[in-house]
Amino acid sequence: MCTFLCLCLSVGIFAYLNYHVPRSRREILEILLKGLQRLEYRGYDSAVGIDGGNNKDWESNAKSIHLIKQRGKVKVLDEEINKQQDIDLDVEFDVHLGIAHTRWATHGVPSPVNSHPQRSDKHNEFIVIHNGIITNYKDLRKFLESKGYEFESETDTETIAKLVKYMYDNRENNDISFATLVEQVTQQLEGAFALVFKSIHFPGEAVGTRRGSPMLIGVKSDHKLSTDHIPVLYRSCESHFCVPHSAVIEHTNRVIFLEDDDIAAVTEGRLSIHRIKRTAGDHPARAIQTLQMELQQIMKGNFSSFMQKEIFEQPESVVNTMRGRVNFDDNTVTLGGLKDHIKEIQRCRRLILIACGTSYHAGVATRQVLEELTELPVMVELASDFLDRNTPVFRDDVCFFISQSGETADSLLALRYCKEQGALTVGITNTVGSSISRETDCGVHINAGPEIGVASTKAYSSQFVALIMFALLMCDDRISMQPRRREIIQGLRVLPDLIKEVLSLDEEIQKLAAELYQQKSVLIMGRGYHYATCLEGALKIKEITYMHSEGILAGELKHGPLALIDKLMPVIMIIMRDHTYIKCQNALQQVVARQGRPIVICDKDDYETIKNSSRTIKVPHCVDCLQGILSVIPLQLLSFHLAVLRGYDVRELTKLCITAPRNKKSLCWNNLKLCSQDPRVYS
Repeated sequence: MCTFLCLCLSVGIFAYLNYHVPRSRREILEILLKGLQRLEYRGYDSAVGIDGGNNKDWESNAKSIHLIKQRGKVKVLDEEINKQQDIDLDVEFDVHLGIAHTRWATHGVPSPVNSHPQRSDKHNEFIVIHNGIITNYKDLRKFLESKGYEFESETDTETIAKLVKYMYDNRENNDISFATLVEQVTQQLEGAFALVFKSIHFPGEAVGTRRGSPMLIGVKSDHKLSTDHIPVLYRSCESHFCVPHSAVIEHTNRVIFLEDDDIAAVTEGRLSIHRIKRTAGDHPARAIQTLQMELQQIMKGNFSSFMQKEIFEQPESVVNTMRGRVNFDDNTVTLGGLKDHIKEIQRCRRLILIACGTSYHAGVATRQVLEELTELPVMVELASDFLDRNTPVFRDDVCFFISQSGETADSLLALRYCKEQGALTVGITNTVGSSISRETDCGVHINAGPEIGVASTKAYSSQFVALIMFALLMCDDRISMQPRRREIIQGLRVLPDLIKEVLSLDEEIQKLAAELYQQKSVLIMGRGYHYATCLEGALKIKEITYMHSEGILAGELKHGPLALIDKLMPVIMIIMRDHTYIKCQNALQQVVARQGRPIVICDKDDYETIKNSSRTIKVPHCVDCLQGILSVIPLQLLSFHLAVLRGYDVRELTKLCITAPRNKKSLCWNNLKLCSQDPRVYS
């Protein structure tokens, strides 16, 4: 007697299977909807797939599948379910699999027909929920259409549902298992995916798989399990056919993290994991792990949204990033996850920082100080562009992969590309046990704590600090660097208090948002250490408020952007007292000369800038290379308040993130520093 829960860690996939645990259809739907609500962040359409029929015999009911779909948020789906006249919500199931999905549209506009589960045919023989993108879906669709299969949606996912039916219709024998069917399907798929399948031909069975998109299975049983490790079953064959965590934690903290190309199947209450063939480095079993997370850790507390909560957690999150690593008394830095490789890194040719979005901006923000302290050339690359160019990588390069989740698809592909070239790989992640933390040679866990808000805030500042600590470690034996090292380390010491001081500006920034929220666009300008702040601030405004914003390098003002400046264009400028101060003042004068009325984020003691500006946001002074953490927080707060004023529900902008033990090792937390007998585990 047990239950299984399966979900994708990044977008709204949720499945629930009860085996010999009686549940009414009403209870099953409540579990599915509550799971989706935990996962929902933008969800423009939502749907569930459950057994049809109203008989007491669950096997009879399982011979049909009922789909309930609706455009909009999960609450709209809930309302649609309550309108259903042809299903009995009180009928009880001894065994049942329900699958659910809330989708932020990638292929096809938000609509019931495009929502998941996608179905194989009008009889719903097979249905599937999917996170990710199938890059060869057009070829698959063309092939299936040539075989007479008719499509009804615009999604790439429907090709998966049709393909599994094609495999079933053309099976060589009637004894084929559901897991084998899914294996055959995944061999034909290109791209990234997390999938869960349900079928009327395999009642009470669930099959899930992943490649490039994270997925975990939660396990709950009335009886003690005979083992804490699920062995992996391998099948040698060739194909000739050419064509998150909060939703689980309230049910169980016992989970299994699937690896790429694992096929997990639940049949007659038994979980098995299959792979087509064994590859180098494969683990022979998947450990059932215990999440080191309590439900209250992911609740909003007194804040209106996770984003707001996480912005205000930054004084604590940067302390946790440094805890046990920076000794402020003797000015030393220890990064246990790099200790076995630091000499090799110090001898390298260059550093390549590879990331996407906010994590990319963390690399841009720290590039200058990395170059200064390591005296190495530093490249900062967007993972997608890095892959498109087939960028030359050498054995004596060191490649950093920065990712909050550790599951970013393009960053993972870039990681595998760099490993093939023989480069040393380093991960900077917030999620122990993630794909990047497992596949890199070494790394640093940023210890920022769960980040639920889809717009990364505290992870950005913690990534920033982690990269600064790495730069300090690289030059700890250089006498000429010691005064600069001490300056930066003492800057880190006071950083949490300075962040608290910036957060006290929240009410002032809320008033500024009230002046700007009706505008169509905003430009953010800076240079030097603060160019990354401009990019990150503009990204936050775009991501949360759906308002156009652009981060501009102030040194490029004359090369086009100045044409946009007039008295109506909102402009935010970042001017700090560092080596770019005079140049930024010149840029300010150019903006004012074009009748611009810039809002200036500046040092609270910079009386000249305050005197010459009509509107300023005054932040405390810090070491130049750390000032970017203080200057980005007003923009994080501004994006939040703009979104609220523009009528967007920031409470729904959440993602799923679980920090879990990696591999099979037992872990302990000592002053929030991760310990393990596994020397490769980040610390």
